[in-house]
Amino acid sequence: MAILILKDGTIFRGESFGAKVDTDGEVVFNTGMVGYPESMTDPSYKGQILTFTYPLIGNYGVPSEEKNAWGFSKNFESEAIHVRGIIVSSESRDFSHFTAVSSLHEWMRHHNIPGISGIDTRALTKKLRETGVMLGRIVQDDAEVESVKGLPAGKAGKVQSIVDPNERNLVADVSCNEVITYEPELSDGQAPMATIVAYDCGIKRNILRSWLKRGVRVHRVPWNYDLSSSDLKYDGLFLSNGPGDPKKCDRTIKQIQWAIEKDIPTFGICLGNQLLALAIGGDTYKLKYGHRGANQPCQEWKDGQPTKRCIITSQNHGFAVSDTLPVGWNIWFTNANDATVEGIRHESGRFSSVQFHPEATPGPEDANYLFDEFLKVLK
Repeated sequence: MAILILKDGTIFRGESFGAKVDTDGEVVFNTGMVGYPESMTDPSYKGQILTFTYPLIGNYGVPSEEKNAWGFSKNFESEAIHVRGIIVSSESRDFSHFTAVSSLHEWMRHHNIPGISGIDTRALTKKLRETGVMLGRIVQDDAEVESVKGLPAGKAGKVQSIVDPNERNLVADVSCNEVITYEPELSDGQAPMATIVAYDCGIKRNILRSWLKRGVRVHRVPWNYDLSSSDLKYDGLFLSNGPGDPKKCDRTIKQIQWAIEKDIPTFGICLGNQLLALAIGGDTYKLKYGHRGANQPCQEWKDGQPTKRCIITSQNHGFAVSDTLPVGWNIWFTNANDATVEGIRHESGRFSSVQFHPEATPGPEDANYLFDEFLKVLK
């Protein structure tokens, strides 16, 4: 047996799988039907316990951890599992997929990540939607499990001591530590399409793959890299996704401001959208329960008005951009479900960002064209 104890004392009982260890973090939910290996290795989930709303998780197993020619993961969104633990309704140890080499259970046990199955994930998700995401703890210890049996809400002991992961700079935990340059695979004599500096705030590896397959040279730099004094040669700036409160990334924001002053074309994804908004004097705020899934509809705007174009997007964020923007900046996309800002763009077209994930993995590829749109700006 294992239990999930929420910050308010609510207890959910289930069965342990993966590593039999205790953990804690911010409990969130993802509505995607597939993509658990990609989600679990997404650095944006750093510090979080992830609830999958789809009732069956693990049935197609987990692919290999091999790396590609550039030295980063071929199949995952990073080289580690970043979730603190997962919560599922039903976990399958029987798997069937031609790329699978391991069950979800064995993969998690190898990486010391705990899970709970048999939880009423519908009830848990409804609670998180009504009250907002909250801190929680997965407990494996039999004695402690016994100690909370029968206790009323608010009496579940140790859970009150959990530190909110958003209170620290999570980006610093997942960023690279030095500049890494990736050269695209090109034919003899062919030059790169462009060169970009990519701030690694927890960059998903399919973002790197998306640039490289387009023939773009990528200088991947740490979140606190001083671009203003760098001798790197580049055509544009890219701001990656990442975990936590964007206001903790003050040093990244300062460099974005410098880049805008120097008229360096800039494009951001997810956290990158929030960082760009903060750099231009906008604001961000924490959503009640965030957007995490592969079915979020986003409507495009033009000249201050919504258009008839709506794309289905993959998303994973707990913070959003305020709809009050400085002069010269416009809302580019909004979420068709709750009208939150999903993209901003400068009237010059040289600076833009989106809150969703054009690189997908997991999820639909409707927005993949945005990589090409930015390349047009660089030419």
